[in-house]
Amino acid sequence: MRFFSKIAVLFNVCFLIAVVLRYIESRPHEGKGLQVLPLPWLEGTFVILGYTAIIVNLLFLLLLFIFYSLKADSKIPRWIVIFNIIIFCCQVYFHFILK
Repeated sequence: MRFFSKIAVLFNVCFLIAVVLRYIESRPHEGKGLQVLPLPWLEGTFVILGYTAIIVNLLFLLLLFIFYSLKADSKIPRWIVIFNIIIFCCQVYFHFILK
């Protein structure tokens, strides 16, 4: 469970990067073009990992709820749990309410 929590944090950070890239690239820029990063494969990786982060985060929070309800000792730091809950609320807002 500790490894999965770190994977969930990594996906959530990719989500934050993907949202920032979407915001930056939606604004018109003067100069060469609209792309901020000249590496489309890196940007694509952030977008794919960031948009699938809601699934990984939901699965992590469900497993965490099951472990806490069964009183199992998962030894996950509190900041990871709080970070994932906050980011999950942002993901729900971004994917379902904002669009």
